[in-house]
Amino acid sequence: MAKCHWLTELMTIISLRLLRAILPVISVVFGLVLLLIDPLPLQTLRNNLFDQYQRWHPRDYIEVPVRIIDIDETSLAQLGQWPWPRTRIADLIEKLSAARVAAIGFDIVFAEPDRTSPQAMADLWPLEAPLRDALRTLPNHDEILANSLNKADVVLGFIVERNSMSEKPNKEKLSIPVSTEPSRPFRYINIGEPPESWLHTFDSTITALPELNRAAKGIGVLSFIPDSDGVVRRVPLVLQVAGKTVPSLVSETLRVAQGEKNYVLKSEGNDSGLTEIRIGQFKIPTTAQGEIWIHYSRDTPNRYLPAWKVFAGEIPDNMLDGHIALIGSSAQGLMDLRFSPLGRIVPGVEVHAQALEQILSGHVLKRPGWAQAIEIIMIIIGGLFIGFVSIRTKALFAASMAFICLVTLLVGGWYAFRHYDLLLNTTMPALVFSLTFVLGSLLHHFISELEQRWIKGAFSRYVSPNRVSYLVDHPDDMQLGGNLQECSFIFTDLEGFTNLIEGIEPSKAVTLLNTYLDQMIAIAFRHEGTLDRIVGDAVAIMFSAPVPQADHCARALSCALEMDAFATNYMEELAVKGIDFGKTRIGIHSGEVVVGNFGGSTIFDYRALGDPVNTAARLENFNKLSGTNICVSETTLNACPNASARPVGRVRLKGKKKILKVYEPLAAHRIGKYSPLEEYQAAYDLMANGDQRAERIFRELGVRYPDDPLVALHIRRLREGTKLGVAERDLILDNRK
Repeated sequence: MAKCHWLTELMTIISLRLLRAILPVISVVFGLVLLLIDPLPLQTLRNNLFDQYQRWHPRDYIEVPVRIIDIDETSLAQLGQWPWPRTRIADLIEKLSAARVAAIGFDIVFAEPDRTSPQAMADLWPLEAPLRDALRTLPNHDEILANSLNKADVVLGFIVERNSMSEKPNKEKLSIPVSTEPSRPFRYINIGEPPESWLHTFDSTITALPELNRAAKGIGVLSFIPDSDGVVRRVPLVLQVAGKTVPSLVSETLRVAQGEKNYVLKSEGNDSGLTEIRIGQFKIPTTAQGEIWIHYSRDTPNRYLPAWKVFAGEIPDNMLDGHIALIGSSAQGLMDLRFSPLGRIVPGVEVHAQALEQILSGHVLKRPGWAQAIEIIMIIIGGLFIGFVSIRTKALFAASMAFICLVTLLVGGWYAFRHYDLLLNTTMPALVFSLTFVLGSLLHHFISELEQRWIKGAFSRYVSPNRVSYLVDHPDDMQLGGNLQECSFIFTDLEGFTNLIEGIEPSKAVTLLNTYLDQMIAIAFRHEGTLDRIVGDAVAIMFSAPVPQADHCARALSCALEMDAFATNYMEELAVKGIDFGKTRIGIHSGEVVVGNFGGSTIFDYRALGDPVNTAARLENFNKLSGTNICVSETTLNACPNASARPVGRVRLKGKKKILKVYEPLAAHRIGKYSPLEEYQAAYDLMANGDQRAERIFRELGVRYPDDPLVALHIRRLREGTKLGVAERDLILDNRK
């Protein structure tokens, strides 16, 4: 089960490494798809970036021949509320013409007949027939305006509308003329593919009265196409209504002011839409939909001339001579107000004026067709680079590179706007950079954790898990040298395994041994012991190193008892199958040793050196003489006050001069097979005190508990006439031979 989990983690790591290789590509492709689809949230984000550019650097107002004749609040207060009589409009046209303006553009739609005309009054007022007839003979105000239009270079405005699929134009409901094709005193010349499929499309128009349209030198669309947030960022120069291309007020006013008869619409082909519109001497770069981006300037009073001052003759001729005059209203009551990127509300007529100012000054914001190609290149190069760096390098370096790329990108976008009037969408590349960095960093961190866990798991199959954990947390500890430390040690050995190999098939013997060792080591790891080494069928376990453990003695004793229980049960299971596996001998001792890394520059080994290590090994070997499975030293047992053990005797171990008192811990699975502790201890005390009754009592215990190895040991020793110690009167077992 553990092996399967280990292999599963390895396959996961391999899969994630493959994902790591393609993640930058996935992020880049995702960014490119979003860039091409251009969903509304990304449009909003891009527009907000362009707006911020304008707030940082609004267009500097330069005096160009464009003026707004403003029907402001003061003009309405002095000359009367809107709508004014058409005769007053005609008077305004005549005054502007006398000032030699180049063209007059109306940001007003004269869609209804003048209700102040004599004919309208004759129908409205309850007059006697002669007076009514006299009124009807007076000149019609719309005719007077038409005559003025005929004599001047005037462009009238009209509104375009879109109708829903289920609702057709209702003339009675609108009660104003509805036309789908205004007159065209000009022609379009297409260079490249016709642009109709790219233009903003509308179904119908609301135009001025037919007689006014016929008298005007041109008519243009007043409508804007604001973005989803209501901000007007672009002004169309041409649109499409009912399948026909129509100009805007800006285009028509510019054409009439120059006396031009043609519009030249240029496209690059490949279904890329418009790239440029030529109106007379002006070549205007446009969006694919035939729009220009407006670079707004701050509020400038010089742009406006109040209408009442024109009527009062207070405007010097040089302020209008050769100018384009746009007539509109800044009065809030007339509701022709728009939101600008600068965060303020501007009259609609000012948007037209600012567009004309940019065209005349040659300062036009550009978002050329190749801008998207640049953005695609930025996404590909930057996304792949950041993805590669974030996945394969350290976090600090990757974050630094991503930050540098982001700053370079955003500053570059601002620089292009500031110095070249270019609008580059750096928001999408920035999002791709950020997304790639975040995903790459997370994947890098996740893979690193998995690899660390996998390496730790794999390494733990060679080195003790707690040693691996310690080295992961303390990499600086991987150096040669050692420290004095109090530790406990377990040594185990399997009795008769050499004979077993000779008696059965070697591969089967190896399988049995591997199963045995796997469980023995697993028990040690459960008690947080450190595997010191495996020598054939023998195992050495260390406690309180590398991580100090205050209860290392108790851990060692508890671990040894569990090992003994498993080994005994495993031996009995195999015995049922006719396999003599042999019993496991265990020795336990504690003491101060030198713990650390020993070896050289080529390889080193983590282990403990000192007399307690050898003593534990000798105690394991002493089980041969005593017949026990486990021997624990008095040193270890004294640190386990709740442990149940019985004395074996005072032992002089092989290679040692010092006598060591040794005990056998009582395992639960041996209760019932061994003599009761109280009876054994009583007999042992008699023996230690030199009482001759000790041999008889041990013999009685031997009859009742023939499988008790210590009872058999003491009977044998007493029978052989073992001498009692003079000083401590304790049994001395010599294991030096």
